Amino acid sequence: MVLALLVSGIVVLLVLLGLFVFGLRRRLIQRSGGTFDCSLRWNVPEVDPEPVGKGWVYGVARYNGDRIEWFRVFSYAPRPRRVLERASIEVLERRTPQGEEELALLSDAVVLVCLHRGTRLELAMSEDALTGFLAWLEAAPPGQRVNVA
Repeated sequence: MVLALLVSGIVVLLVLLGLFVFGLRRRLIQRSGGTFDCSLRWNVPEVDPEPVGKGWVYGVARYNGDRIEWFRVFSYAPRPRRVLERASIEVLERRTPQGEEELALLSDAVVLVCLHRGTRLELAMSEDALTGFLAWLEAAPPGQRVNVA
């Protein structure tokens, strides 16, 4: 009985510790400011007849100078999973979520189809975050090319 209670207590403690670390990591990412919720779909095929909602990963993006650092929400990694450089981002189109994507993304999401160093990707974010993202793209220093559709 005592052993079962001890094991149960340790399991509960480990679960609470894991949740605490998730929260602490997100707090540290957001600490410097300039963050927004952003789902990402990497290496999207050019011909996607009807998006099925697969491949989307929920994350947090952070502005860091001329780069966007993208972190997975459900991860313990302290480093960003993807880094997008402003000069290499080309916006191809903007659309609303279609089909099953509506279930995979946040309710107010707008999908931005981009090209980054030859890789086609999609970013899904709120309308407010999209306005800030497009303003950040267009605010590139003189001499840098920025392609916004």
